[in-house]
Amino acid sequence: MDNAKFKLTMPLVILLTVASGLAIGNLYWAQPLLVQIASDLGVTVADSGLLITATQIGYALGILLIVPLGDICPRRKLISTVMTLVAASLLACALSPSFILLAFSLSAMGITTVAGQIIIPMARDLADPEQQGQVVGTVTAGIMLGILVARSVSGLVADILGWRAIYGIAATLNLLLMAVLWKCLPKLPPKEKVAYGILVADVFKAVAQYRPLKWILIANGLVFGVVFSLFWNAVTFLLGGEPFNFNTFQIGLVSFAGITGAAGSVWVGRLQDRGIGMQAVGVFIALSFVSMLVALLASGSIVLIVIAAALYSLGVQGISTLNQLRTMSLDPAKSSRLNTAFVFSNFVFSAIGSAASGFIWTQAGWTGICATSLAVTAIAALSWFRSRKDD
Repeated sequence: MDNAKFKLTMPLVILLTVASGLAIGNLYWAQPLLVQIASDLGVTVADSGLLITATQIGYALGILLIVPLGDICPRRKLISTVMTLVAASLLACALSPSFILLAFSLSAMGITTVAGQIIIPMARDLADPEQQGQVVGTVTAGIMLGILVARSVSGLVADILGWRAIYGIAATLNLLLMAVLWKCLPKLPPKEKVAYGILVADVFKAVAQYRPLKWILIANGLVFGVVFSLFWNAVTFLLGGEPFNFNTFQIGLVSFAGITGAAGSVWVGRLQDRGIGMQAVGVFIALSFVSMLVALLASGSIVLIVIAAALYSLGVQGISTLNQLRTMSLDPAKSSRLNTAFVFSNFVFSAIGSAASGFIWTQAGWTGICATSLAVTAIAALSWFRSRKDD
């Protein structure tokens, strides 16, 4: 497609949103399937959890090693390449005869299912300046929806066709979307010529080079990474025991309260377009704090838990969308590298939250989780305030 005649239309934005949602959704197909996979491959349910670990490690490597290439490679070709590779990895998952081979296949899938994080900075670059926030907000909504839908659809498909079927279906969808994107996207030239080693090193140097960035990463990582893991892991613990005794499907339905975040992303980006994104981040941090106060009172009420989850999802998605836009705007020529730093930091903070959630739950239960989340959110507010001074 001729770049000079190219215009980013809403149908293409929706297509990019779907592609981003599918890319992130690939990471979550396995979560509801662990018991079925363990039974089929002859391992314990506890050991099957290592499949999630393998997927997450792969994704972290893909974010760090592949996503920065968006600044030095033709992005249409890069997106097509990773989507083809992830389709091959998904097919390998579907055909894996053993637990070890499935773990390797899932790790390879994690490394290659990074199209969404290549698409986000590309969508920002393609959009008109006055619409960049709205476009990025829409695409990030697809990522949130991809997580929610993947958890539900995979369990339903597995109940009917077995766990392998969802990987075959996902491989087909990735190839179809790749073909459509190849036809619809323009041939974007590389932004600059940089050696690969320097490119990856720039991801880490960016924290020192751009004064507000470290505070942005801390604020976002604390609320989007640590609190997210603490809260949602604890929701599973809480609803699975007394007085609720919910099954996996019922717990999964509660997670759909997170759709408020996806819906909010569509309009949150417009706040950045209007020049009030930084102030709005402070409001969303305050909303996240309020949501944890509601959660603190919700240990015996499913209604309050759903309200807390909906408020938190709206707050955290607003924080993440606006911080991601702000991060990429620090240097548009390095938007893929800056996005890599942003996403990789979130992953590190999420791992910290996941590791801490079980310990805090064992020691202090739901009250301890909520109290810790409130303290962490307060620290995030201080980091946001500090980032304003460095802007």
